[in-house]
Amino acid sequence: MAIARSGLKKVLPPGIRLISGPGCPVCVTAQESIDRAIAIAKMKGVIFTSFGDMLRVPGSAESLAGVKAEGADVRIVYSPADAVSIAERNPEKKIVFMGIGFETTSPVVAAAVIDAKEKGVKNFSVLANFKILFPALEALSSARDVRVDGFLCPGHVSVITGTKPYESFVRKFKKPCVIAGFTGTDIIKAVLSIVKQIKEGVPKVEIEYTRAVTPDGNLKARRAADEVFMGADSVWRGLGGIKKSGLVFRKKYRSFDADLIFREVRVKKYQAGRKCRCGDVLRGAVTPRGCGFFGKTCTPANPKGPCMVSGEGTCAAYYTYGG
Repeated sequence: MAIARSGLKKVLPPGIRLISGPGCPVCVTAQESIDRAIAIAKMKGVIFTSFGDMLRVPGSAESLAGVKAEGADVRIVYSPADAVSIAERNPEKKIVFMGIGFETTSPVVAAAVIDAKEKGVKNFSVLANFKILFPALEALSSARDVRVDGFLCPGHVSVITGTKPYESFVRKFKKPCVIAGFTGTDIIKAVLSIVKQIKEGVPKVEIEYTRAVTPDGNLKARRAADEVFMGADSVWRGLGGIKKSGLVFRKKYRSFDADLIFREVRVKKYQAGRKCRCGDVLRGAVTPRGCGFFGKTCTPANPKGPCMVSGEGTCAAYYTYGG
């Protein structure tokens, strides 16, 4: 979105192509996970809470916004701590928070879970759909239909992780990784660093976003996430199943696991068919203009997939600012 808003694709030389990847947490959430969230939200006695972007993401048949309009108690919150407060005020209800995001978000949710446990709040739970960045980078680099010469690495995730996970990735795949900020100047400087690395033939990890990212990252945030969650296999939209790319609750905190609390909820396996190509856009295999729905039947007012819904979505960026 920052690249599209800045108009960088129009000023870079022809030999440099910027490809959007699976950097939007709303977009990479598997369809079955969205359908499961909708099914839980429709249950009697449930208050379902979520960040705003997720409400309009289409499920197989409906959306969270749709079931809210039909009477389900679905609420937008700005922090998982807000959901804990709702639980405290509504002890007779089951409050579920839709946990999505990368390494940036999971520590905040973990802190809310720890807080709920310390306060003895027993009617709060999290539907954990968190993703871990680095296994996805490996999956992209191993894909045969996507050729990536270097990575503009996300500054917000890197604030938490630091540089160490990128270093092992660079050693394995020999691809430059430059951690970038979110202004046009930040991105141009990071692109220049990648081009220099390719020219010199020495791939490495560089921090361009030095005002926010340090090599060690945020140890306190990582400790909070590690206290509550552990790595597990996860399904990504567009990338499929990736080993150790998600998070599940550790045994000590399983009483807050919405998947266990609502284990009886079942949804049908999603059949992608020849519909929305959001998954291909997330892999960088096509641009949004490669989807027949884009700008026609799929618009921000009537989205067919999450890439058009989210404020971080590639299709929304193309539609708003052009390719």
